[in-house]
Amino acid sequence: MFKNLGFSVVDEQHKFGVAQRAKLWKKSVVPPHVLVMTATPIPRTLALTVYGDLDFSVIDELPPGRQPITTVQRNETARPQVMDFIKEQLQLGRQAYVVYPLIEESSKLDFENLMKGFEEVKSFFPEPAYWISMVHGKQTAALKETNMNRFVQGDTQILVGTTVIEVGVNVPNASVMVIESSEKFGLSQLHQLRGRVGRGADKSYCILLTGQKISQDARERLKMMVSTNDGFKISEKDLELRGPGEIEGTRQSGTLQFKLANIVDDKIILEAARNAVEAMLTKDADLISPDNQPLKTFLQLQKTKTRWSKIA
Repeated sequence: MFKNLGFSVVDEQHKFGVAQRAKLWKKSVVPPHVLVMTATPIPRTLALTVYGDLDFSVIDELPPGRQPITTVQRNETARPQVMDFIKEQLQLGRQAYVVYPLIEESSKLDFENLMKGFEEVKSFFPEPAYWISMVHGKQTAALKETNMNRFVQGDTQILVGTTVIEVGVNVPNASVMVIESSEKFGLSQLHQLRGRVGRGADKSYCILLTGQKISQDARERLKMMVSTNDGFKISEKDLELRGPGEIEGTRQSGTLQFKLANIVDDKIILEAARNAVEAMLTKDADLISPDNQPLKTFLQLQKTKTRWSKIA
């Protein structure tokens, strides 16, 4: 019934032109009707490629002239050295982002917030030697656009903001991304934020500033960010840490309760199982064969138990 339906996921798609993407499409046996393009698939989406709901292709080359982004983790005690490094880059004519996870102080969260951070950045980069823009989600659309345009046009050297700059911002002259309290961000967000730099020919840097106490999961996330720029590897780690949620249910995250298989470590085995199922359905789509009767009975029972329309 679905033999003419094709799906495709292209990772790191922003690095390639239309002609290159079209060439990739033509390599497919069946041209896709839906094309999902992402720099870092979230665990739920990546899991769909394991289940067989999506096929995927990975684009892992940089455009001509681009350089890999150097990513480092620094403790908050190294803040003065980080600010000195930003000054060095600004003196070379570059620009920098400083991103915070909060807009206002919270009694429940003990990490840097945007308003306090903005004043702190201003103390390191006083006017009129330096000019700073600030953007966040509580600003009016007009003010946000004005502040963003000042940075895009080079009227300000530093943009202080929240994750509203995660996508849709293209400033090739920006060479430094500083992420405050980076242990509080997820892998997908960290990778998306890092992608705001490295968009020109100049060498670019991503600095992950952290607090004194970091959880083990946070250490794993930061270690992965420092070790690779590959969005697909980062997604696989995210899937390993957060889990894909339920196959026959509505839970969007959490580990699968497989008794034997592991969705990340056993990917090759799971792909072989998927191929075996596809071959079986090609020969016996209605499961009429006596060998397939146990499976048909199982699926009929599940049909009465699972609310399929609620599954994402």
